[in-house]
Amino acid sequence: MKFGRAENSESLDVSLPNDHPETLDWLSKYPKLAQPKFKIGLPKWGKPNLENFYPKGTKNPLLYYSSQFNSLEFNAFFYRIFKPEQVVKWRDNTVANFTFNPKIPQIISQFKRLKNVDDYVDEFLFSISHFNEKLGTCFLQMHPTFSPQGFTDLQRFVERWPQDVPLAVELRHSDWYDNQQVNVDLRSLLKENNIAHIITDTVGRRDLIHMQLTNGSAFVRFTAANNAMDQHRIEAWVERLKLWHENGLQEIMFFAHIHAEKESPFIPANFVKKMNSVFNFDYHVPKILSE
Repeated sequence: MKFGRAENSESLDVSLPNDHPETLDWLSKYPKLAQPKFKIGLPKWGKPNLENFYPKGTKNPLLYYSSQFNSLEFNAFFYRIFKPEQVVKWRDNTVANFTFNPKIPQIISQFKRLKNVDDYVDEFLFSISHFNEKLGTCFLQMHPTFSPQGFTDLQRFVERWPQDVPLAVELRHSDWYDNQQVNVDLRSLLKENNIAHIITDTVGRRDLIHMQLTNGSAFVRFTAANNAMDQHRIEAWVERLKLWHENGLQEIMFFAHIHAEKESPFIPANFVKKMNSVFNFDYHVPKILSE
């Protein structure tokens, strides 16, 4: 994920900001769970992208991937809407309790910018419905130039979205966060429609770590800096998620993006170790062949 990449990132302050003032109050509306749901994964599973991950001779990468991670941020849907029979093959080629989190196609989000997209949305929803119980949270990522001038289009889109299909939204134009009234209206829209507000942790766009939760889920897209600071960033996230859980957080979704893709498995493996320790989880730690 090139978005938000920064040169000389070692000199940047990448600490997590304080929570938005409304976040803990909002979480208090939810029942406190002994343990939150926890999903961990990468944006893709292809062999060429994941060195030091697949054992030699692996013939079924998706099945192996699903044995190591319990979720996938499914970016392939961004480029096309797949036939139902292909979705069924993917679904049946993963272990039990695995979830796919398909990215809403760019024809909807980037090219048409949410205008006149009902037919595309219906086609997409029909396709992903074939994931059945393995369908996780869909996510809508808008172009960085999509500003609050498109608020009405965003409102229509989320209000039409079916309530039984979890949705998360990522907005990248700075005005969504710099303009106080716009930000109030955005949070209200997402809360009223039970939509997760994606937090994008990338070193070159610290404004997108808004720490504004709008339902019971924390959907975090983490982009590594590929240096020593990444471990400190991971530890900070574990502590913040622990605080949120203590105040009512229901679900954690954490997806790691690494510029040097061969390093991808290391970040979530370390994250799972930390989460297991702090939350008393017993999640499988992804195997890294070079360890």
